[in-house]
Parts: sequence; C-alpha cells; structure tokens
Amino acid sequence: MTSRSSGLFHAAQKRIPGGVNSPVRAFRNVEGEPFFIARGQGARIWDVDGNEYVDYVGSWGPAILGHSPKVVVEAVHDTATRGLSFGIPNPLEVEMAELICDWMPSIEKVRMVNSGTEATMSCIRLARGFTGRDKIIKFDGCYHGHADPLLVKTGSGALTHCQPSSAGVPRAFGDLTISLPFNNAELLRKAFHENKNAIAAVILEPIPANAGLYFPEKKFLPVVREECTNNGAVLIFDEVITGFRAARGGAQQIYGLKPDLTALGKIIGGGLPVGAFGGRAEIMDQLSPDGPVYQAGTLSGNPIAMAAGLAQLRELERIDAWKLLEELGAQFDKIAREAIEHAKLEITFHRLGSMFCLFFAPGPIVDLASAQRSDLKMFARFFHGCLKRGVNFAPSQFETGFISTAHTPEDIKRTGAVVREALADL
Repeated sequence: MTSRSSGLFHAAQKRIPGGVNSPVRAFRNVEGEPFFIARGQGARIWDVDGNEYVDYVGSWGPAILGHSPKVVVEAVHDTATRGLSFGIPNPLEVEMAELICDWMPSIEKVRMVNSGTEATMSCIRLARGFTGRDKIIKFDGCYHGHADPLLVKTGSGALTHCQPSSAGVPRAFGDLTISLPFNNAELLRKAFHENKNAIAAVILEPIPANAGLYFPEKKFLPVVREECTNNGAVLIFDEVITGFRAARGGAQQIYGLKPDLTALGKIIGGGLPVGAFGGRAEIMDQLSPDGPVYQAGTLSGNPIAMAAGLAQLRELERIDAWKLLEELGAQFDKIAREAIEHAKLEITFHRLGSMFCLFFAPGPIVDLASAQRSDLKMFARFFHGCLKRGVNFAPSQFETGFISTAHTPEDIKRTGAVVREALADL
C-alpha cells in the first residue's frame, strides 16, 4: 500500500518539476510512481506508508556502511553543535585532504567541492587551463554530471529518459566534445591523430557504472593512459562512484594506473552533499588563488560533510570493509546467477565487489551499445516484482546496485529468493 506516497507525489508535481529533484527518481522508466522514504537504518528503508524494503540503492552509492550508521551520525551531531558552516577554513578540510592523498597516491593535492558534477566540471576547466587546449574526449554511456560540455551521449538519468543530450546546451559545447565507444582503443587513437595538439583531456569512468555496470577490457585503460601521455592530454578518472568503494584506493588501485586528475564524491561525504577533485600538484597549482583557473564554492569543505566523510572512511578501514563487501558480493553473485540459470532467461549479470547489475540482454556487454540491447519492459516487471516482495533496486536498467556492510548474509539469501521469484513471474 502506498497511498501516502501517492498523495505526496501528486502534491510534489504541483511545485517540483516532474515531482522529483533528480530525474531517475520519477520511476517513469519502470512505469510507476515513486515511493517516499520516512527513514532508513542499516540495510533497510521504510516508506511513509510503513512498507519495509531491503535496500540496494544506498543513496546511489554513498551509504556504504548502510543507512544512519552510528559512527557517522555521532560525528555529524558532535560537529553540528560547534557550527554548521563558516565560509573560512576549518581543520577537518585538512584531515580529509591528507586522507584522500594517502589513500590515492595519484592525488598530490585536492580541493573539496559540493557534488560530483562540480568535481568533473572543475577537472575539465582545469585541464583546459593547464594545456591551453579546448577539446575533450569522453565515452558513450559514461555519466559525469550535468555540466554542459559533458552532456553528450551520457548515462544515468539522461540515458534512462532517452535524452542522451540536453536542451539548453549550446551546440558549441558539443563541438568541443568527442564521444567514443568505451573499450574501443583504435577509435581513441584515431581521435587523437585527427585532432593533433587539440585534446585537453580524456575523461572516463574507469569502471562505467551509470549505464548499468560493465568493465574495461584488459588493454583498454593502459592505451588510454599511453595516448594521453604521448599527446600531452590530461587523463581524468571519474571515481565519484568507484572511489573508496571498488577498493580502498578506487579503480585506479585495481588496474594499477595513475590518472592525472581524479573526481570523487558520494562516499567521502558519508551521505551529505560533497565532491572533490585532485591530482598532480603541477596541474592543481593552476587553480586560483595560486593560478589562473577560477573555481570557488561557499559550502566547499564544510565541517559537517567533512566530519561525516572522515568518520565513514575511517570506519571502513577499521573494519576492513572491502574484505567484507567482497564476501557479501560473492554470496550475492552466486545466488543471482543460480536464479538466472533457473529462470532460463537471457540475462547478463555483472559484479565487482559490492557493485552489481542485471542486464536483461545477452552478453557480452562491454559498452553503451551492448547495454542498450536490454529489454526495458522486462526489467520494469522485474523491478516491480522485487519491490512488492520488499527488495528495492534502482528504478532503471541503467543503474548499478550497491551492497553495504550493513547487509547480512541473511539479507542476501532473502534477496536471492526474491530475485528467483520475480524472474519466475516473467
């Protein structure tokens, strides 16, 4: 029963465009109405009608310790009693900068911002200022926020709503953005050859997680690194999702590569609005006030977000969270594959650590084009089948699911049963 949620949604539509403050929340891709959350604790959320769900959205990634973890809530409360925001430096900014640089050796200096979009937007501006060039290369399906130059063949909400680009973005921005298929090294080489000394940066999700979840082929990322180095372009890893989730040092630790700049977000805020970008000191030193590239933010590095993020990151290390998440992920992997095999449906299952996706399409899925073979109507039926049984996945085929340290083996086992039943209904 969702009568209160339905009432709230109809009221919201009168005052909020589409009734939501981020497009994918509207549930249009699954032909339904969103439910409204009253509270969350651990691996569970409860809507305003009292319905309980095992949650695999996790605020789209930040809730790696689950909802309302005690250590984070206490840090926020303690910090809030001393002030919410000052607009001048506070000690927690320095602690966060030191921790990020320690965990990600490619980052020598870092600046805090308030969202992943701000982080990637700032990386692009900085790369252009550093190189004196204008063009950038991105990859189809990689979503880097809603800054104008990056809304070309994107993933996440733009992909969900069949709007891979946006109205309101001047054509000139698109003319400076080259979008290539992910995992196609030859086209990358060709793009550099045809745009000699014009490419400022290559930006990508090293593990794309906004068009579903798929992975770089063995030689792809090394070629990207090589081409950027050989052509004087800045390599930007968007690790807003994978940073401190895929591994302690992010995807760059897994693949043994050093980008020139890295964009971060989500987990480093403990559930509060946050972002960060950092990298080689010689590039970061181009930022104002030291250099000519302007970037600013009233709430950047605010003590509440810093306290929440520091508490979460330190707890992750204390409990060796990545080992636990891999164990839970492996359990989920086994149960999901068994359910898919039992259903005898063309479904491709991908997982890395605590991140996963079920594509309602045959494999292999290695880029946006192959992900888009997915049967969206079948996914919608599967989504609702799970939701009515108390399991909440993202309301889009083109999103990634997240396991938290708050999930238990019993939660995973229950979810496996729900997935099996939902697939059987198809």
